[in-house]
Parts: sequence; structure tokens; C-alpha cells
Amino acid sequence: MPLSDTVEMLQAILGAIDEGIHVVDANGITIFYNHVAARLDGLTPEEVLGKPLLEVFPSLDRNSSTLLRVIESGEAIYDEPQAYTNWRGLRVETVNTTLPVRVGKRLVGAVEVSKDIGKLKELSERLVALQAQISKPKRTKRQADGLSFHFEDILTQNEKMKSLIERGKRAARTSSPVLIFGETGTGKELFVQSIHQESGRSAKPFIAQNCAALPASLLESLLFGTTKGSFTGADDRPGLFELADGGTLFLDELNSMPLDLQAKLLRVLQDGQIRRIGGSRSVKVDVRVIAAVNEDPHALVQRGLMRSDLYYRINVVSLELPPLRQRREDIDLLVRHFIDTFNRKFGMSVKSVSPDVQKLFAGYDWPGNVRELEHSVEAAMNMVEADVIEREHLPPHLLDRHNAVPAGGDAIMLPIEGDGRPLPERLREWEEQLIADAMKKTQGNVLRAAKLLGIPRQTLQYKLSQRGMSE
Repeated sequence: MPLSDTVEMLQAILGAIDEGIHVVDANGITIFYNHVAARLDGLTPEEVLGKPLLEVFPSLDRNSSTLLRVIESGEAIYDEPQAYTNWRGLRVETVNTTLPVRVGKRLVGAVEVSKDIGKLKELSERLVALQAQISKPKRTKRQADGLSFHFEDILTQNEKMKSLIERGKRAARTSSPVLIFGETGTGKELFVQSIHQESGRSAKPFIAQNCAALPASLLESLLFGTTKGSFTGADDRPGLFELADGGTLFLDELNSMPLDLQAKLLRVLQDGQIRRIGGSRSVKVDVRVIAAVNEDPHALVQRGLMRSDLYYRINVVSLELPPLRQRREDIDLLVRHFIDTFNRKFGMSVKSVSPDVQKLFAGYDWPGNVRELEHSVEAAMNMVEADVIEREHLPPHLLDRHNAVPAGGDAIMLPIEGDGRPLPERLREWEEQLIADAMKKTQGNVLRAAKLLGIPRQTLQYKLSQRGMSE
């Protein structure tokens, strides 16, 4: 195929894509600009092609233009909102992914893919409207049929868990913010709902939102609401803070919230007021905020994933839930509960697990915690034919992981016979081996290795430093 035909075909392909495509050379001159980009910008391709970017978009500069920043830095930018005014005076809002274009090692330009933020916010509007429609019926149904979790629903024989339940009950007496930290599947929402149900807000709304489930632009609209005309197709709609007024708003995976949005959340916690997007009037709200993270919040602050000022403001009441491997005495209790639950659900009459399965469960590390245990019991009950769950009924991944890592972690052979060395020296060697194995198993992650060993992170860091072992 002749080169000219190839170029025409590539231009036709780029022109057919239903997203804005804008390509500039290394000098910021537009060399390709499809009709979708023209429609988003309110221009025609002829008004943009062959012209310097800043001439067509005078409100941009080298810091605010994603295309020019990529040319300057040579690094890609993903899903960044951009608002600007074109030379006709039209206000434009897009979400851009911008990539450098190289020939060999030489940077020759940049290509930008743009999405209409108006469409994204329209989706946000629909989500807010849906939340408003379902919040009251859902709440009424949960109260009527007892589906909400209470502290009595948290099954445990573990002393730390019992202490956390008591702390949660005391926290329910006030409206202070709560931060819950625990690995995935440890039961964070059980505690959140229990605090709400135990509190004086139990008759008011309980609304949960996962901060990782939506793009930042949608999450902001969903939380704070919108005013009519704030963007194309926007209506007057309350956000989740207004919908949860008088009740509780649960923000899961708070560390997934962008830092600029965290700053707005901080202002709500401090002032008790929100302002809808595009609005000029502040609205007072009475909402208890409970947040959850699945990593150590101190580490999140150090890594720049959580604002330190937000952390100190929201961490008034702190609950750190232990993983299942640190509360193994609860495994049999939970297995019995899940068997009873699925017996009722499936119309079955399974009595128990075999001693072999009980031993396997007791020795497994449960990286998915209580949720993984529940799903494993459910999977086994789909396979069992008699009234006892055997090893062959368990999901394959559970058996594979258990066989790969023997009960309690990697096997460590400790010699029984003496070798002439003092006991403290031998204990020191065994401890170093345990630490080395834990660090290897967690690929050098100190926090996870400390949890695997059942010691505080600071203690493990001290031992690593004391022994000259690399982190």
C-alpha cells in the first residue's frame, strides 16, 4: 500500500473514533484534529489545524495545557480534567489522557484523547437521583426486616475483637468521626453499620459510598450535589451529604479519594457545611462521617495518598480490625455460622466440616479474611453430597495455596538435638530465619511481614536494623 494511502487510512480511523483526538508536533502546532474534538471545543478542524495551540486556546498556558506539559516533560498524563476558553469565548470542560509521541528516542509531539465531562457529570446526576430514590425505601426495608448489622451480629471469641466492639459501642454515643482500618474482608462495614444502628441516628439515613468506585469528577458531584446550569444538562440535585442529613455517611476506601477532594471533605468536617457544584450558597448538614481504609493510615499519609490534616481530623475514634489469621479461635465459630446460614438459604442440612478440613482451615492464612472463609464454605456446600464437608469439596485455589504454604506459613525445620550452642544463640538464629522468611514471603513489605509475624511494624523495623537485615 502506498504511503499516502496508509496516511489517509490512519486519518480515517482516527476520525471515526468517538472521542476527541488532538495531535500537536514538538512546537505545539496542531497536525491532526478530528471532528469529535472540534465538537467538544465548539470549533471546526479548519480553525485549529496548522495553528499554534495557544493561539486557538488563549486561556491556556504551558502549565495548564496538558498537551504542552507532555511535550515539556515527555511524561504521559492520564484522566486529568481540563477547563479552558477557546478563542470564541466558549467555556469547555474535558477529561484528557495525553501521551508523548516519539520516533526512536526523539520526542516529536503529543496526542490527546478527550472525553466530554458534561456526559460524565450527566451520569453523576443520574447516580445522585437514583441514590435519592432508593435511600428511604432501602432504609425502611432494612429496619423492617432486620437486615442491618448490629454489634450482636459480630461473632467472636477473640479478646481484641471484644474490646473493639466495646469501643464501637462507646463511639456510638457521640457524633465524632470514626476511621476504621482493616484488611479487605475483616468486617469493616459490620462495625460501621453497628455504630449507626446503636447511635441516636439509627432512624435517620445510612448511606455508604466506595470512593474507588467512581472517577473523581463523578465522586465530587455525587457527594456535594449540583446546581442547575453548573454544566451541560445539570439540574438542582442534592449530594450524598444532604441525603444523609441527620444520619451517617460511610466513605469506604477513603485513600482512593483525590487529594483536592479530601480537602473539601476536611472543610465539611470542620464547618458542617457543603456547597453544591456551581452553587454560591452554603448548606448546613448534620452528618456523621465514618471512613475506612484497607492500609495503615500512617503509611498512606507518608506515601501522599491521604492528607495529614484530614487524617488528624477524621481519626477521632480509631478502630483497627485484626485479620482472621490473628483471631484463629474464631474460625470454628464462623464456619458453624456460615454452614447454618447456607443451610437455610439452600434448604440443606450440612452438619459440619471434617477434622481434616477443620485442621486445614486452622492452619491457612486467609488473605481474604472472613469474606474468603465465607465464600469457601459456600463453595464447599455447592459440592457436598452428604452432611459433612470434606477436603475434596473445597475450592481448588484454597487447596493449592494451602499445599504451597504449609499451615502457619513456610515450613521451618528446628533441630531437636543440641549442637553445643547456647539456647539464646539458637533462638536468635531461629528468629532471624523467621524474619527472613516473612520478608521473602511478603516481597519485602515490612507492614505485611510484621502482621504475618504477629508483631508491631516498629518492632520488626528495629529487629531488621539491629541485625543489619535489609528492608
